[in-house]
Amino acid sequence: MPKRHQLYAEWTPERIVRWAEKTGTATALLVDEIMASRHHPQQGFRSCFGILRLSKSYGNERVESACQRAIETGAYSDKSVESILKNGLDKSALPTESNKTPIPAEHDYVRGEHYFH
Repeated sequence: MPKRHQLYAEWTPERIVRWAEKTGTATALLVDEIMASRHHPQQGFRSCFGILRLSKSYGNERVESACQRAIETGAYSDKSVESILKNGLDKSALPTESNKTPIPAEHDYVRGEHYFH
C-alpha cells in the first residue's frame, strides 16, 4: 500500500461511524450510507472524513443539520454537505407540498393538444 493509503488501514467503517455519532445521528447515518453505497467501504472514507472535518469550520450543530438535509434530499457526498453549509441551507427548512405554489392548469402559454394535431 502507498504511504498515504497506509493511514487508512487503521480506520474501519465502524470506527468512522462512531466518530460521526459524536456530531449527531444524522451525520452518523449519512457517513454510514456513503460507505454502504460503495463496493468497498474504504472508497467512501475520504468523503466521510471531509464531512467530519467540516465541524471544525461550521460546528457540530450546523454539520448535523446539513447532514439531515442531505439525507432528506438524497445528496450523499461531502461536497453536497459543504454546499448546504456554504449557502446557509442548513438554517432553513425544506419546502413542503403545502407551501409550494401550484401551477395553474390553464393559462395563455399552454398550446393544448389541438396545436399538435
